[in-house]
Amino acid sequence: MNENKSELKKTLGPLMLWGLGVGYVISGMYFGWNLGLAEGGTLGLGVATFFIIIMYVTFTFSYTELACAIPKAGGAFDYVRLGLGKDWGYLGGMAQSIEFIFAPPAIAAAIGAYFNIFFPGIDITTIAIIAYVVFTLLNIVGVRAAAYFELVITFLAVGELLLFSGVSYTVFESKNLTVNALPNGWGGAFAAIPFAIWFFLAIEGVANVAEEARNPKKDILIGFGSAILTLVVLCLLTFTSAVGVAGWETIVYPYSGAEASDSPLPLALGKIVGASHFLYHLLITVGLFGLVASFHGIILAAGRSTLELGRQRYVSPWVGKVHSKTKTPVNALIANMIIGILALLTGKTGEIITIACFGALTLYIVSMVAFFSLRKNHATLKRPFRVPMYPYFPAIALAIAIVALVAMSVYNTQLLLIYFTILALGYVGYRWYQKN
Repeated sequence: MNENKSELKKTLGPLMLWGLGVGYVISGMYFGWNLGLAEGGTLGLGVATFFIIIMYVTFTFSYTELACAIPKAGGAFDYVRLGLGKDWGYLGGMAQSIEFIFAPPAIAAAIGAYFNIFFPGIDITTIAIIAYVVFTLLNIVGVRAAAYFELVITFLAVGELLLFSGVSYTVFESKNLTVNALPNGWGGAFAAIPFAIWFFLAIEGVANVAEEARNPKKDILIGFGSAILTLVVLCLLTFTSAVGVAGWETIVYPYSGAEASDSPLPLALGKIVGASHFLYHLLITVGLFGLVASFHGIILAAGRSTLELGRQRYVSPWVGKVHSKTKTPVNALIANMIIGILALLTGKTGEIITIACFGALTLYIVSMVAFFSLRKNHATLKRPFRVPMYPYFPAIALAIAIVALVAMSVYNTQLLLIYFTILALGYVGYRWYQKN
């Protein structure tokens, strides 16, 4: 492939990288995480989240070393391919694509549900599909426009979470954190792992825009590091303030006997100010920005991931081309949108989230194995940033990711089979494209 047809424009600075990193993840603070309370209670989800935070902090610093040394749009795909070879590169690249392609449909469904509150006459799925088309087009226009948009809505979403936490802490009672804290025993803590991961899922997407950073050696470290610090603080604030209002059950079940809701913040705020209060409607309105930030940001990262797979003929070379005028991966973005809409139409939001988490954990495991391989076999590779406390940080990230993947597999065997089926079918295609 001609190099000028696959080159991305370098326009991103550290502030935009921070906006992308926080934006990819922030929807996890607004919905979905509270479903882990139904599995593990406050203590079970809290313990799971504690270890997941350790995993993400250690992983992020380790991953930053890889991103600074190899600033390519493929992210884990490029790191694993260099460190472990082409076949392992396929596993890393496909796991990354599964994570980034399957997370947006779940978020799109939540966007549809939020809009449906204001426009009940419009079907949730219709709104979600429209969102897919609109934000795919925004990413096609250009990465700078997409990143500016992401930065603005991320600031709004962060501000709203801080406002929510401030209001909630006015009625916070620590005893509410201990009521029915472990309803299903310690097994519930393992079952809650996917929802703890949802707090931080896709933070590694920052690495996929490293090729578009103006100064990758400096900007990625600042953007990545500040993003994970921001997210850890927001996670702790959101978790404790929401549960501390009236206990975990009130932010899972709207009323006694109801099905679990994936909208914890409106439920908590409704207990404080009532559903007719200005702050309640403000939360719903600005909460939509949090969903949009993650939806839009992950679409951006997914396009870069698929682009790199196409560049190297691991999937169709058609998705490995960059548009000559916009300098964006138009074909990859369109392909990802089609797959995402098909997943959305299944209506299985919880299952889609779990499959995305399978992809994420696989990505984390093979990336850390590749990290050690690169340190050993490519010692002369220029590393502008080196992970602190080597080898402990990458080893801790690897160990926790393995335990989390095993636990998820035990509690989601059917979805694990679906995940493996996707990997197997993709591998057949990979071998065919490499051969031809």
